[in-house]
Amino acid sequence: MGPFEREVSSASLSTTYPAVAGPFTNADDGTEIEVNQTGQREEPLVASAEVRDFYERMPYPAPLTSLDEYRDLYGNPDRRRGLFHLLWPTERLRENREILIAGCGTSQAAKYALREPNARVTAIDISETSLSNTQLLQQKHSLDNLELRQLSLLNVQELGQTFDQIVCTGVLHHLPDPELGLRALRDVLKPRGAMHVMVYATYGRTGIYMMQAYCRRLGITPSRQELQDLRTALNNLPEDHPLNQLLHKGKDFQNLDALADALLHPRDRSYTVPQVYDWLDRCGMSFGRWFEQAPYLPQCGVLAKTPHADRIAALPEPDQHAAVELFRGTITQHNFVAYRSDRSTESQAIRFTDQQWRNYIPIRLPWTECVRDRGPAGSVAVLLNRAHKHRDLVLPINAAQSRLFNEIDGTRSLDEIVRNDGKEDARSLQFFERLWQYDQIVFDASCAAAAG
Repeated sequence: MGPFEREVSSASLSTTYPAVAGPFTNADDGTEIEVNQTGQREEPLVASAEVRDFYERMPYPAPLTSLDEYRDLYGNPDRRRGLFHLLWPTERLRENREILIAGCGTSQAAKYALREPNARVTAIDISETSLSNTQLLQQKHSLDNLELRQLSLLNVQELGQTFDQIVCTGVLHHLPDPELGLRALRDVLKPRGAMHVMVYATYGRTGIYMMQAYCRRLGITPSRQELQDLRTALNNLPEDHPLNQLLHKGKDFQNLDALADALLHPRDRSYTVPQVYDWLDRCGMSFGRWFEQAPYLPQCGVLAKTPHADRIAALPEPDQHAAVELFRGTITQHNFVAYRSDRSTESQAIRFTDQQWRNYIPIRLPWTECVRDRGPAGSVAVLLNRAHKHRDLVLPINAAQSRLFNEIDGTRSLDEIVRNDGKEDARSLQFFERLWQYDQIVFDASCAAAAG
């Protein structure tokens, strides 16, 4: 489920610490092996069947009967262009891509097919119920570019094809061995392809972890009456319970299927930032970028005003991201782009340390917003990204910055914009870098790549 559709609400709240949810034990080579409650190694087929049966009973997200209200949103060509260059900043826009949605749920694949009419979308899922709901949307909206298959992503090679783009959000952390799953997807990703992955994050889900343990201790089952009773109990949690902040943000907790997915799922695990990097490396993948990178950067938000900001920024990027995750403490999911580690060219070559930046074409992301009132003193507007879940990630801009921001039209390069403004100084360049850091823009750097 894509982050810009914001479909991973309560599903993205589910988490478990390995010590409670597996449990897990380390093999001699240091890898994790999942075992059942009796200490016996669990067979992947049995574990997958358990997850499949859960989704047959409790399909998630809640099935849709129509995509009419999404048609204008997903039909926006600026949205398609922005998402493309988020994945491939140095390549020219290609719309006839082969896209795989691995673990498509009830509607995600149909939305992708609607948004990418010139792409060929293949969707797989182990749940017949989820695929049936997707098929109804496919038929209603005549999505001829969508193919559905009931298939475990562990068996994805049975499709007999490779893909330019793979989307796997909210799925791998439900597998008995996520490493096998990621390797399987990597093997069907084209050498220059991109993969969008979302997995649960550890630290921001402490409250979920506690209530999952609570539900297991009480033997709560996903029946309607049990779920209604559980919802009532959650509404009476102490105000300072770690789950309460998520309860107020996650309105889907009032939806019983979403509640079951968050607290009663038979299998899930979570990752810290260092674990994400290590996991990718073990599976022959390399980290590209976070879909929303501002929450992980020391230059953004409240952390930039602390005495530690420069100290963190001096660390290697993976360590920066790990430190900021610890500082924030409330990140509940990791949404990121990854590539094959044997890719022949650099995947995210956005740099401001040489003259290539002059050829970058900035593209405003359609889900961002410019608010021109109620700003802090000295500002004429505040920029925000609706996908951000942290309130401090707003960017006040002054009059000079507002003029530069208004010059962004998706066709002119930074060099043209800066020269048109009559100035060419470090402050202008720094402003565009901050727009990028704050997820206000992405860059079409294909001309810069060609010039290089």
